Amino acid sequence: MMQVFLWKKFGAIILMMTVMLIAVPTVRAQDVATGTVTATVVAPLTVLATSPLAFGTVYQGVPKSISKNVAAAAIFDIGGQANADLLLYLSMPEFMATSTGDDRMTVVFNDNVCDIDTGLAAQPGDPAAFISGWQAEDPNNLMGVAGGTPCLGDAGFCALYLGGKVLPTLDQTAGSYTADIILTVAYDGT
Repeated sequence: MMQVFLWKKFGAIILMMTVMLIAVPTVRAQDVATGTVTATVVAPLTVLATSPLAFGTVYQGVPKSISKNVAAAAIFDIGGQANADLLLYLSMPEFMATSTGDDRMTVVFNDNVCDIDTGLAAQPGDPAAFISGWQAEDPNNLMGVAGGTPCLGDAGFCALYLGGKVLPTLDQTAGSYTADIILTVAYDGT
């Protein structure tokens, strides 16, 4: 009885293996290819505020302007990958304050007080010796400069020159006033 049971069990296993062999599709020829992944990381950006926007002596009640193309203009030097497109954002103050914070003076940045010089062969930039790039730009909208996206020049440099205007009141407190101008720069990825 045990032999019959083993033969039935053995027969069932053989039958299942035969069905499996018949059901397996035939193997076809295959080929494999290996691709590669590559990337080149560009030079990191450097940004340096090399000169402040310096209004010098200001008189009560007398507005004073500084042009973007004079030595007293704010200068930001930017370096990185040659000919790379940039995203630029300026955070500009509405007021300058005394060191004690007890008085403040209005500072204005009109829509044409910024130049971006992309023709530099070396740093630092000189606002009085503009070479090429974007002139008379709105510092509040540097992403939409006329003619395209600001970029680093052939040597991997550019400079941003910024002018402005202060509006002291008739009773402006005497003393030194300061505020921060912050330039944020990033590659745009193209």
